Amino acid sequence: MIPHNPCTDAKLPSAPRKKVVPLAVEQVRTMAEEIPRRYKGLVLLGASTGLRPGELFGLQLRHVDLLHATVSVEQQIQQTAKHGVYVGPPKTVRSHRTVPLPRVAVDAMKAHLRDFPADGPESWIFTAPQGGPVVYTNFMDGSWRPACAKAGIPKGTGPHALRHHYASLLIKHGESVKTVSDTSATPTRP
Repeated sequence: MIPHNPCTDAKLPSAPRKKVVPLAVEQVRTMAEEIPRRYKGLVLLGASTGLRPGELFGLQLRHVDLLHATVSVEQQIQQTAKHGVYVGPPKTVRSHRTVPLPRVAVDAMKAHLRDFPADGPESWIFTAPQGGPVVYTNFMDGSWRPACAKAGIPKGTGPHALRHHYASLLIKHGESVKTVSDTSATPTRP
């Protein structure tokens, strides 16, 4: 036995970062048409607000104010090997926020709630086909990946790409890169 760990001062090579290619507007539109109807609003809301997938899955009716065109991020649905599926707080303290909804998001939410009504304030906005909250792995396997294939979106593209799409639109329309690159919260410009 040696008294110290010889790996303590070892420098590991940095993992190469995967190049992020945001979805184009037409790709988002096609995705919204190809995904099962119960998730069309999720795609449009994610692309127009930059909410994280877990934040979208964690939305309940009490979080959405269509009259004032806002959505409050107070929780997220998480899935881990250790804890399974659970409702937890947003990623960071700054991730608790109220996000303005652009017209496309308000329209998408109205259509979604008309087609998939929520029973009360604690009801999930987006639900699994069998009821209850959306579970990431089931969503990916049963809805997202098949829709990506039909829409011609590259394999390996996940729902976080909707957040990148939103960020790229903000930059294109004049938001500062510094504001957009703040990963702890979604910029609030509609």
